[in-house]
Parts: sequence; C-alpha cells; structure tokens
Amino acid sequence: MKSEEAIYWSQRYEEGRTGWDIGHPSTPLKTYLDGIINKNVKILIPGAGNAYEAEYAWNKGFKNVHILDISQLPLQAFQERNPAFPVHHLHQADFFEFEGQYDLILEQTFFCSFLPTDENRRAYAQKIWDLLVPGGQLIGVLFNLPLVEGSDKRPFGGSKEAYHQYFDPIFEEVQIEPCYNSIPPRKGNEYFIQLKKRED
Repeated sequence: MKSEEAIYWSQRYEEGRTGWDIGHPSTPLKTYLDGIINKNVKILIPGAGNAYEAEYAWNKGFKNVHILDISQLPLQAFQERNPAFPVHHLHQADFFEFEGQYDLILEQTFFCSFLPTDENRRAYAQKIWDLLVPGGQLIGVLFNLPLVEGSDKRPFGGSKEAYHQYFDPIFEEVQIEPCYNSIPPRKGNEYFIQLKKRED
C-alpha cells in the first residue's frame, strides 16, 4: 500500500506539477562531480526525481551511483532514458526507512521538500548521518528562502542559522555558504553545503 507521501509525489509527476525540475543537472552539483577524481565512490541521491545529476555522473564514469525516490514514476522515466543503468541501483522507498552505507550523498533541495517541522528536520539530519560511512560527506544545495508561516507550498526554505542548528550537533566540518554558481532563476536563493560525518 502506497504511503500518503508516495501518492502525493506521484500525483505531482502525473499532473506535471514539477516546477523544481530544471531538465538538466544543476550547476553546483555538476561542478562538484567534475572535481571528483575517484570514480568508484559510492553515491546516493535521495529524493532524486528525474535524477539528471545521476545521469550526468553515470555518463562521466561513476559506476556506483544509487538513486532513491518515493515515487516509481521518475525512476521509470530515468530507466527509459538510461537503459544501461543498473536496475538494482534504482530504489523506490521512503527515505526514512531506507538502509545502506554511502561515501557521498548528493542533496538537491531534497531537505526542503519535507514539511519544515523541527521533528522532520532533525530526523533528516540523523538519517543522513546513518546512511554515511565514517568520513562520508553530504554535499549539495539548500534553499535560502524565508519560511512562510502556515504555508504548505513545497519546497520550503530555511536560513543558514536554522540549518546549522540541525547539522552542527552531529556533523563536523559543517560549511554552509551562498552558492556562487546557482542557475540564474535561483541566484541568491541557494546555499551550497558540505558536511562530514566524523570518522571515529
């Protein structure tokens, strides 16, 4: 039986209400992937949607890329575009119930898709920690937008101070800075984040 979240996101895809989908890999993550030398690094992209970043990484020679989404629809679309991509690297699951260990998790405003309760945001930070190997990193983009009280419009924003509140207690080397290479429509509205799980 599908969860309410799975139904919600599948409906968004079915109805074409995917305003977050830019149709290509985001510049910040594309640039970051271009700088990785070790193509054997095990990567997870949660809430991947149409997963253009995964497609880019796969075509660049990264062969250990895993895609996670709660809806089957974007995973099917990805598989149709990339028939050589290993099916066992496509995961339809609830992020909070998913299990695994990864060297690198790529974040493309997935954090901002959840209702912005304190409970949800702490649970996200803890789950990322659980999914990373010791020394693993979370790299990506979060929105720099004010939270509008009472709004249920996704994606939700947040502030640098609020993000630090959730990440600082359990990660080390927490870096959250204005994103210098956002796509033009998002310029000034994104932070680039780099978090590392302690190695001990």
